[in-house]
Amino acid sequence: MDQAVFERYESEVRSYCRTFPTVFTKAKGSILTDQDGREYIDFFNGAGALNYGHNPDFIKQKLIDYLASDGIIHALDMYTVAKGEFIEALETKILQPRGFDYKLQFPGPTGTNAVEAALKLARKVTKRTNIFAFMGCFHGMTLGSLSLSSDAGSRAGAGMPMGNVTHLPAPYQFGEDFALNYLRTVLEDDHSGIDKPAAIVFETVQAEGGIYVFSDEFLRAATEIAHEHEVLTIVDDIQVGCSRTGRFLSFERAGIKPDIVCMSKSIGGYGLPFALVLIKPEYDIWSPGEHNGTFRGNQLAMIAATAGVEVTLEQHVEDGVAERAKLVADFMANEMAPVSPDIEIRGLGLIWGVDVHDDAKAAAITRRCFDKGLVLERAGRKNGVAKLMPSLVIPPETLLKGLTILRDACAEVLG
Repeated sequence: MDQAVFERYESEVRSYCRTFPTVFTKAKGSILTDQDGREYIDFFNGAGALNYGHNPDFIKQKLIDYLASDGIIHALDMYTVAKGEFIEALETKILQPRGFDYKLQFPGPTGTNAVEAALKLARKVTKRTNIFAFMGCFHGMTLGSLSLSSDAGSRAGAGMPMGNVTHLPAPYQFGEDFALNYLRTVLEDDHSGIDKPAAIVFETVQAEGGIYVFSDEFLRAATEIAHEHEVLTIVDDIQVGCSRTGRFLSFERAGIKPDIVCMSKSIGGYGLPFALVLIKPEYDIWSPGEHNGTFRGNQLAMIAATAGVEVTLEQHVEDGVAERAKLVADFMANEMAPVSPDIEIRGLGLIWGVDVHDDAKAAAITRRCFDKGLVLERAGRKNGVAKLMPSLVIPPETLLKGLTILRDACAEVLG
């Protein structure tokens, strides 16, 4: 396949292909292969949609069997066996054993659909319009989700003003105490000039913002303040859920129970489009059809998602993440940090960032990684963070090989 066909006919909006300029033909586990037969270790992981790796055999066979049986593929929100089995698996094997009581809403098939639904519901429940979000956050590219997202480059694409959102200082910017005092002040001071919000939306780890981990203590305190003032809490678990940070739901570590949770990406099990909104039952006040979408009934994704739950439990994925996370943490401390004093390392579970605080240097690092056979993207302020997001079941030797490539690339660029 000649790359010219893409360059001639595909929109200029394309992005990842500019960073990874080759034509890929197949993928298995943590390895991508291009049409020239060259292999690449995948630390990009479908932007977090492939937590179980490429084409995992167990999930693939479930999909093949379902297709061979002529199972229903498109069903909107009708009752189907595929949906029922997924609901039962998520509720009885994941949510209830962990003490969570959530109703499930199936919006459109992408993460931003889940966020849009959550915003609409929060405003409907509270009859308030403003939303609080944190500086450094990313929640999607449709207008409601984009109004939450703080990245100037993304917001510029809207082509119109975006309102009804107040961005708060993130805890890592001026300290957790400052961030919590600021939150409490704007809610309690009748001269703050800021409208009381319907909800406060946060990621437990800001991923696109540069891999900033919100501490357990901060998450608990912010949730408590919100609930004191009858403000709903919404966790965007789209990228860092499904065991990415070590627990199936990223906020479990903090012991909080958000009012609404947004999920997508790896909840589809196989990289198939799928999104969920988890809602505390008392806030499920939708009227029938009040929020809908033609592709909210992606049956193949439900088959894969049910299989993904089975993989999580039967293969002890959360324990595997803990083991691999220690390997990454040790490598970062002993091998990566000594490369340069300019490097700042942040991460949790199997999402990590190597921050070099410079767009050009980070771009050079990711280019050299690609040349050496490693695929990873950039994130954060000035796009200065090399972002590691490998499969949760990546073989440890492959993980170490990828980390070594990244270390060498950093040494070449920063040395």
